[in-house]
Amino acid sequence: MTTVAVESARTGGCVRAPKLRADASRNRERIVLAARDAFVEHGADVPLDEIAKRAGVGNATLYRNFPDRVALIREVALLAKNRILALAEAATVEADAVDGNGPFEALQRFAHAAVEEKVGGLSAVFTSAVHPDDPELTEIRVRLQAAVSGLMERARTAGELRPDVDHGDLFIAISQMTRPLPGTSCRLIKDFGHRHLQLFLDGLRTPARSVLPGRAATFEDFCSRD
Repeated sequence: MTTVAVESARTGGCVRAPKLRADASRNRERIVLAARDAFVEHGADVPLDEIAKRAGVGNATLYRNFPDRVALIREVALLAKNRILALAEAATVEADAVDGNGPFEALQRFAHAAVEEKVGGLSAVFTSAVHPDDPELTEIRVRLQAAVSGLMERARTAGELRPDVDHGDLFIAISQMTRPLPGTSCRLIKDFGHRHLQLFLDGLRTPARSVLPGRAATFEDFCSRD
């Protein structure tokens, strides 16, 4: 059993953080951002001492904020998913702006900004430690689904998005473009992720150049436990 699995069983995977002073809040954010990058590069079992070192804080500061690894992973999940939600909601406002460049451009900018959150490299980490029915993360997921679905529907109504794709197709691409390939460095993913994402986005535009096999992917597909 991995370190994460043991700690998850002990804590139930759900720890709420107390409100903090400004300086303590900054330390907490540094720890979470350092943890996000460390988890992407080294996986869920990266030493917490290494995360504290990356964040520029002492071990005591890390453990004062996060009693165990599971609590830290959950906070990274909240950070990443909240930031992606904020990007999607901002893109919706942009798509509705009279002086904007159109809903597909807003969708495109959202996708490129979302890959910066490195969700593909974090998916396995979240699965190992975060409860799938965590209420706070479930609420974020529902709001994100609504925002991205609405954004894609705006682009479809404008005649800019092909009709046979759905939000799940977009998130599969975002996840794949941010997942380190075996035997390569994370830096290469950052260098090439946006390039290959743009190739995918160009394939979403109308008119479609081909008929896609299978069916469109949805958020519900990701939530299936079969």
